Amino acid sequence: MDRGFKGVRARGNSILIDFTYKGERCRETLKTKPTKTNLRDAHRKRESVLHSIAIGNFEYSDYFPDSQKAITHSKYKGKLVTVKSALKQWLKESESHCEYSTLKNYGNIIYNQLIPEFGHLSLSELSLHHIEEWQYTLTCGPKTLKNMLGPLRQTFKDAYYNGLIEQNPLDRLRPIPIRQREPKPFKLNEIEAILEQLPPQEKNLIQFAFWSGLRTSELIALRWEDIDFKNNRFYVRVAIVRGREKTTKTKTGIRTVDFNSKSESALRAQLHFTKDKTRVFIDPKHNKPWKNDGIIRKRVWMPALKKASIEYRNPYQTRHTFASMMFSQGKNIAWLANQMGHNNWSMLEQVYARWIPQK
Repeated sequence: MDRGFKGVRARGNSILIDFTYKGERCRETLKTKPTKTNLRDAHRKRESVLHSIAIGNFEYSDYFPDSQKAITHSKYKGKLVTVKSALKQWLKESESHCEYSTLKNYGNIIYNQLIPEFGHLSLSELSLHHIEEWQYTLTCGPKTLKNMLGPLRQTFKDAYYNGLIEQNPLDRLRPIPIRQREPKPFKLNEIEAILEQLPPQEKNLIQFAFWSGLRTSELIALRWEDIDFKNNRFYVRVAIVRGREKTTKTKTGIRTVDFNSKSESALRAQLHFTKDKTRVFIDPKHNKPWKNDGIIRKRVWMPALKKASIEYRNPYQTRHTFASMMFSQGKNIAWLANQMGHNNWSMLEQVYARWIPQK
């Protein structure tokens, strides 16, 4: 049936086209029945391919867009890869070196923000204008936006290095200034009012938060083996993020913290409830470790502030409260940086400048 059609032959219920491009033998399958008419059309397509190769304007993807060789031989590789597939591939490759919680965050950003907005575009089509227009529609803060752009930046950086695009549009994206939010620490009478609204175990948790400066993720991960009553200190080694134990946020986050009378008394009161358990603080409703900080915020923190008639501030303000109180008491900045797990002293000076006593 296929005699007379050079380089074209039937293969099952499809047609195979055979030709040479850049010294490589190429075989492409057309998913069409090998009738005489279809074989003749395939032959004409092959002749067109050979002519384009001969005059030097052959673009593989124009003839065989679904071929694996289309990207390899294409002059415009970025046209053949969608932003959606590139983001998904980047996320898959990140599994080998990213923490579970980080991957979870990346996945949420990619599937809920980036793919719905840009996924239909090819890598070559996505422009700086697309990204800037998208930014104008968002109501989040600069820091959140920076985090949202992270996977897109890395995906296009990889695409550039892999030769899929000739330039990276995100290289020309103007940086958004991130304004440091002013801390809103609680006063001593406000702390007492909040603690009065809480039952014993929740009270111990929040009191310790105010007087230790721990992040909530570190607070709920604290173990009795980390407590050293004899030497008046405890050790911060792990955190609970999205229900999983991981190392602390930074290397300096792994640290030794001194007790003060308030933090120590909260721990000694908590011994009555959890001394036979691994974690210091547990969810008393289920008698199990706290799964995440969101539960504490919604079930413990928000109701306590409402009952105490105190303006809402997020739980992170307990950390700001600790820092401002320590500075007000004249504590050394190097000591406080170590207590809080910071390695940037200048940042502490900028954030808490008005609580640092003037010399």
